[in-house]
Amino acid sequence: MKYAVVVAACAFALTGCASGAKQTSADKSPAGTYRVVLDTTKGRVTMEIDRSLAPHGAQRFYELVKARYFDGSRFYRVVPGFVVQWGAAADPAVTKKWDVTIPDDPVKTSNTRGTVAFAASQQPNSRTTHLFINYGDNSRLDALGFAPIGRVTSGMSAVDHIYAGYGERPDQTLIGERGNAYLSKSFPRLDYIKSARIVGP
Repeated sequence: MKYAVVVAACAFALTGCASGAKQTSADKSPAGTYRVVLDTTKGRVTMEIDRSLAPHGAQRFYELVKARYFDGSRFYRVVPGFVVQWGAAADPAVTKKWDVTIPDDPVKTSNTRGTVAFAASQQPNSRTTHLFINYGDNSRLDALGFAPIGRVTSGMSAVDHIYAGYGERPDQTLIGERGNAYLSKSFPRLDYIKSARIVGP
């Protein structure tokens, strides 16, 4: 299932896939904040995630990283000046397994450059596994309910250099159905996450 949010009058979509089910988290980290290191094909990116900003989103991201869900995940949508987006697993069977929604979080901090948030549709409680990093000041997303879970604390220069030549061409329905088999064949220059790991408290 593919869906999109239209931001203002632009054709920019912050999308993801969802089954409409709810998931109760079982693997909770006691830390109020935690750090995630993405080892990407453009370099290392460190994020600090703050549970007080968006507890449901922060917990889902923690679970996904612990499960190594993002290993091999492509940055399939790159819009310079706006966002870089990822969130489909390399294996479509893994994507399907995690295609479960989480409750919305209120927006407690603005979508400024370097902040990280989950993509969602216009439907309530529609976040699943797709995230984006803001390239610029996207505070207009605040009123649409995109709640940042944290921010990039180092490696933003690597994020800035993620390959943008394909723009928004990769088809998210095909990504969900075929995973990296589709992306590697049709969009071979996409950058990707080699590994994502929790580091420190």
